[in-house]
Amino acid sequence: MNFTRWSARLPGTQRRAAARTEQTVLPDRRGEGSGSVPAARAEQLTDAAPPVPAVDELRVREVLDRVPALVALVHGSDHRLAYVNDAYVTAFGARPTGAPAREALPELDEIGLLPLLDQVLRSGKPRTVKSRKAPDSRSYTFTCTPVAEGDGGVLVFATDVTDHAEAAERLRASERRQRETAVTLQRSLLPQELEQPDDLRIAATYHPGGTEAAVGGDWYDVITLGGGRTALVIGDVMGRGVRAAAVMGQLRTAVRAYARLDLPPHEVLQLLDGLAMEIDANQIATCVYAVHDPNEGRLVYASAGHLPILVRDESGAVQRADEPTGPPLGTGGWMHASGSIPLSPGSTAVLYTDGLVERRNEDLDEGIAALERALAGATGTPQVVCDRLVRSAGVTADHDDDVAVLVLQHPARTGPDSDLFRNAALELLGGVEAAPRARAFASGVLTSWRFPVELHDLGVLAASELVANSLQHGTPPMRLRLRRTDRRLIVEVTDGDDHLPRRRRAEPGDESGRGIAIVATIASAWGSRRTPGGGKAVWCEFGLPGVAK
Repeated sequence: MNFTRWSARLPGTQRRAAARTEQTVLPDRRGEGSGSVPAARAEQLTDAAPPVPAVDELRVREVLDRVPALVALVHGSDHRLAYVNDAYVTAFGARPTGAPAREALPELDEIGLLPLLDQVLRSGKPRTVKSRKAPDSRSYTFTCTPVAEGDGGVLVFATDVTDHAEAAERLRASERRQRETAVTLQRSLLPQELEQPDDLRIAATYHPGGTEAAVGGDWYDVITLGGGRTALVIGDVMGRGVRAAAVMGQLRTAVRAYARLDLPPHEVLQLLDGLAMEIDANQIATCVYAVHDPNEGRLVYASAGHLPILVRDESGAVQRADEPTGPPLGTGGWMHASGSIPLSPGSTAVLYTDGLVERRNEDLDEGIAALERALAGATGTPQVVCDRLVRSAGVTADHDDDVAVLVLQHPARTGPDSDLFRNAALELLGGVEAAPRARAFASGVLTSWRFPVELHDLGVLAASELVANSLQHGTPPMRLRLRRTDRRLIVEVTDGDDHLPRRRRAEPGDESGRGIAIVATIASAWGSRRTPGGGKAVWCEFGLPGVAK
C-alpha cells in the first residue's frame, strides 16, 4: 500500500504546497540594489531558522506506527485489511493483511462495528461510536472515516477511554445505590398494609420514577379515626432523593399523630404547615387531608396546593373538588379552609399526585381532564380502578416522575349485605326522663339487631353512661345514635357543648367522674371530637363476636 499517495489526498495538502511555493525567495541577480538583503544578513537568517520538512515529505506509515491510538485501514466492499499500526498489534496481536475484516479483525465484529463500516463506505461520511468495550477488556471510542482510493476504503481510529468509562460506571453505580436507598426508605415509610374501614373499600399504588430519575416524596395513608370515621391523606414533597423521602416520612408520622386529635381537615393542615417550616424551610410539600363519615355521606377535605379530588358517582358522572385550595405546606401565613364533596353509596373517589397527570408537553388541566374521562369508564374493585387509571395515564417502568394513587369506594349494599349495616337515632330533649328513654331505645334497637345478650347489655350500659354524661355536662340539642357494621357496634352521643370529656380517676367520695371510665373499660375503643356546627360527639365501639378486627 502506497501511503504517500494516500497522504497526497488528505485535505489541505495541496494548499500548503502551493503556499510554500509562493513564499520561496528567489536570489537577486542585479546586485545590491535598493531593498536587497546583505549577504551576511542572509547567512545569519539561514543559520537561525533551518528549513522545516513539509508534511507531504513525511512517510505516513512511520507517523501512524507511532500514534498511541489504534489505527486500521480497510478497503473494498468486503473491507479487506490493508494496514494496522503497532498500537493495534499490541492490543490485539498481529493481523493478516488482505483478508476480509470479518476474518482479519474479529474484535471489530464482536463489538458490532462491521455494519458501521458498510454505512461509512456507502454514505462517504465519518461516523463515531463512543465507549465500546473490546475483547481486551478495555473501552475505546471508534471513529471511522471514509478514504477515496480505488474502490474506497475506511480508516478506523480507536482511542482508549477505559479510565473515563470506568469513572462513569462508578458514578452510575453510586447513583443506583443512592436511588435504591431512597426507594427502600420511601417504601418503608409508606403503609405496608392499608387499613380497611368498615364502610369503605380502599386500594393504593405507588410507582417510583424510572431508573434515571431520583425517587421523590410521594406518599399516602389511611387512618381509622373511630366511630366509623376514616381519614385519607395523600401528599407530595417537592424535590428528590433521600432528603425528600425523609421529609415525607416526618410529615406522614405527624399526620397520623394529628389525626388522633380528630380535628377538622383544615386544622390538621394548619398544624402540618407549621411543622413543615420547622423541618426544612426550603422544602415545599402539597397535601390533601380528607375525612369520611358514613352518617353524612360526604367527604370533608382540605387541600394545601394539591391536585383536586375526583369523585365518580353511581351513574358514572365525575365531579372535581376544586375549592377550597390553599398554598403548599411550608409557606406559612395562610388560614386553610375545609370543603366537602358528596360520596354517596356507589361512588368512587380518587386521590393522586402530579406524576399521574402532569406531562412536559401538555397543560396540567388536560392531564386532569384525561384522568376524569378514564375514571368515568373505570369500574370494578378499587385495585382494578387503580391499575386502569395508571395504565390510561401511560405510566411505565421508565416514567420520569413518582406516581401515587389512592382509590376509595363507598359500596352500595343491597340484599342480605345491607342488613349488616344499620343506623338508628333518637333525639333527646333533656329532663329526668331522657336517660330512661335512651336505655329503652338502645335495648329495643339492639334486640331487633339480634345481638348476643352480653353485647346487648354492654351496648345499653354504654348508651346510658354517655347520655348521663351529656345530660350533666352538655347542652341541647342532644342525640343518641346507634350504628352497626359487619364488624362492630358504635354508640355515639352528640350535644351542643364543645367541652371534650376526659378520663380521670374518681375519688371514693366523688359523686361524678366515673361514666367515661366505665365506658373506656367496657368498650374496645372510645373517643370524642368537636362537631363542625359547634358542640361535640362522644363515641365508643364494640367488636362483634367472632369477627376479626
